[in-house]
Amino acid sequence: MQYPLLNLQLARRIELAEAEAAVCCAEALKSQDSAKAEIREVAGGFAVYCGANSPVTQAVGLGLNGPVTQDEFDRLEEFYFSRQEPVRVETCPMADRSLFGFYGERGYRVTEFSNVMARPVEAHEPWQSTRGVEISQAGRDELKLWTLTVSQCFAENYPVTEELLNVMHMFAVSKNTECYLARMEGRVVGGATLSLRGKTAGFFGAGTLLEYRNRGVQTALLHTRLNRAAEAGCDLAVSLAMPGSHSQRNITRMGFQTLYTRVKFEREARK
Repeated sequence: MQYPLLNLQLARRIELAEAEAAVCCAEALKSQDSAKAEIREVAGGFAVYCGANSPVTQAVGLGLNGPVTQDEFDRLEEFYFSRQEPVRVETCPMADRSLFGFYGERGYRVTEFSNVMARPVEAHEPWQSTRGVEISQAGRDELKLWTLTVSQCFAENYPVTEELLNVMHMFAVSKNTECYLARMEGRVVGGATLSLRGKTAGFFGAGTLLEYRNRGVQTALLHTRLNRAAEAGCDLAVSLAMPGSHSQRNITRMGFQTLYTRVKFEREARK
């Protein structure tokens, strides 16, 4: 396989595909509750609001179209501060240095790192089925089951709150997103999501119930989604993972390599 080399064009493609997934989630939420979701284009990317403390409430893709002006950065901060929300910006290291200058001037702090990992998608790769694990795409009538299952998979790190269930459901019903369920002996044991944005396939929202881990569930979900990405005409698969995490180890075994490390910059809401 020929792996992509990082450049500004590739970084912009990946970050805007990620931003589009967040925008679609916000649009799905807005269609049901217009008071909770807002979107603003700013500095070449998008600021998204899906409610207080939502994991989708952040800005993505900023600074990849050239210098960021003071007016643009002011608009970014006003978007969140007017909602009494901290400003959180997922930042690509290829962003224009002017963006980092504003972080320094205005007292932002680093709160998170995530590796952006990618691999080529090639048709007819010899993926083998995982014994004992059955993968199927969730139908519309199974999306609540998918939402509950994947939310429970995250329960060891995050409590299964109503807010988490709502966010996962909004991703599930978002445009150009497919959800997959994993079953063993007829029981649902995990799930994952595939986002199809042009020729970029986004892999996220994957989880396995605790008692079924280390039995090939995530491998089977990755195989199925890579096949589907090839079928859909994608040429690049992208996934995010915390550095050194179990998720990173899983997707590394599937041929994903780290392209760059994102940094989340944050500034507390104004009192």
